Amino acid sequence: QVQLVESGGGLVQPGGSLRLSCAASGTIFRINAMAWYRQAPGKQRELVAAITSDSSTNYADSVKGRFTISRDNARNTVYLQMNSLKPEDTAVYYCFFGLTISLPGTWGQGTQVTVSS
Repeated sequence: QVQLVESGGGLVQPGGSLRLSCAASGTIFRINAMAWYRQAPGKQRELVAAITSDSSTNYADSVKGRFTISRDNARNTVYLQMNSLKPEDTAVYYCFFGLTISLPGTWGQGTQVTVSS
């Protein structure tokens, strides 16, 4: 089974940056889609960014131009570089690995990102 371990969350001031990482371990078969989701208190989980095996990317409108998703297939790792952070980016961020984001896959445990002065 695949296990995902996230790191890189924390507290940052508005306008600051953070880089999230999510590494997969265990029995890994073909993983096409890697993605980051987030869930703020009282809100539904939403897709932040996704990347396919051919490096095609998709971003939520709210993060376009500020966040960048990338992947290292050799290390089975996905990254989310977050710049110009805003208080409304505060949420628990979850990574996802799967065949596509439309099908069930494997989730990370979540990492807290708090943007506050």
